[in-house]
Amino acid sequence: MFTLQHQDRASKARVGVLRTGHGLVETPIFMPVGTQGAVKAVHGHEVRALGAQIILANTYHLALRPGAELLRDAGGLHRFMHCDLPILTDSGGYQVFSLTALRKIERDGVTFRSHIDGSAHRFTPASVIDVQRAIGSDIMMILDECPPADCGYEYARRSGDLTLRWAAQAREHIAATGPLHGHAQRAFGIVQGNVFDDLRRQSALGLIDLDFDGYAIGGLAVGEAAEVMYRVTDFTTDLLPARKPRYLMGVGTPLNIVESVARGIDMFDCVMPTRNGRNAMVFTREGPLTIKKERYLRDNRPIDETCACHTCRTHSRAYVCHLFRAREILALQLASIHNLAFYLQLTRDMRSAILNDAFFAWKNAFIDRYTGGTRAAGAGSDR
Repeated sequence: MFTLQHQDRASKARVGVLRTGHGLVETPIFMPVGTQGAVKAVHGHEVRALGAQIILANTYHLALRPGAELLRDAGGLHRFMHCDLPILTDSGGYQVFSLTALRKIERDGVTFRSHIDGSAHRFTPASVIDVQRAIGSDIMMILDECPPADCGYEYARRSGDLTLRWAAQAREHIAATGPLHGHAQRAFGIVQGNVFDDLRRQSALGLIDLDFDGYAIGGLAVGEAAEVMYRVTDFTTDLLPARKPRYLMGVGTPLNIVESVARGIDMFDCVMPTRNGRNAMVFTREGPLTIKKERYLRDNRPIDETCACHTCRTHSRAYVCHLFRAREILALQLASIHNLAFYLQLTRDMRSAILNDAFFAWKNAFIDRYTGGTRAAGAGSDR
């Protein structure tokens, strides 16, 4: 499934190729988020034109609507949304466990109420796999519990034990079932353990014993400091098999992604490009801009002069600023397209730098330019 092609000489950054039933995925890669079967404000043909190689959808949301039965009868999500790109589906565990007042965690699953209409539902390790069989995703994530950042050691230990128990149940059910839509489906385990090294080690080694096709690092980017996330990521990638893909879930800013590639991560997803775009924040090589500010009304440059996306080729900062200030829906689309282009180009640039054993120098130059020399994890100038 995964071929490791090269590792940078001066860091843990690496490039590889992921083989799926819907094509090859070159890593490192960013996965645009299409939670409910659509990347918000961006048409599918535009997502592909931007260079996306794989997208993410969400089991929780798709199970609630349109539902597993409809997706199975439609021939799977690829056919339903007319998408020929590989699809990874999150298990929905994060969404369920974020509904603190609406769910009850039990030994063999979780009972919860829909955030849409309050109806009762139950997820088990097996039922989550069944939903993903109906969806037909190329990569299925197992059900896990994502503990809060400040949960404490004992909660994290119990949560990690539960996630390993569910992983074993999911692995057994995967072996007992098969794909429904004519293409292979792979499964990734999710390493938990909060910020505690011994719990992360226990989780990683337990999942490795179950021999998943790839491994995700979960439970980060949930409120902890960036340096804590980097430390835990660095520690955990040392435990994971070199010949299998590594996915850091829900991360993150451009700086987060660059720093995490340096620590051996291959795959990323985050709603930030489209969510921030819909809220008038656009990313550039010199840091993010709040494009609806009045100062940009007379700025006839593209959002980013190094970007070749449709938005930057065709429209000026002044025009996009005007659209936001006039509350035109097109503004959301143009900003989202640009931000996705920025993220996807970022991973392509990293891949090239790693292949040329130049990642360390590239990383330093990118961070200095993006932060204006401040080198702070969340820094960036709004010129």
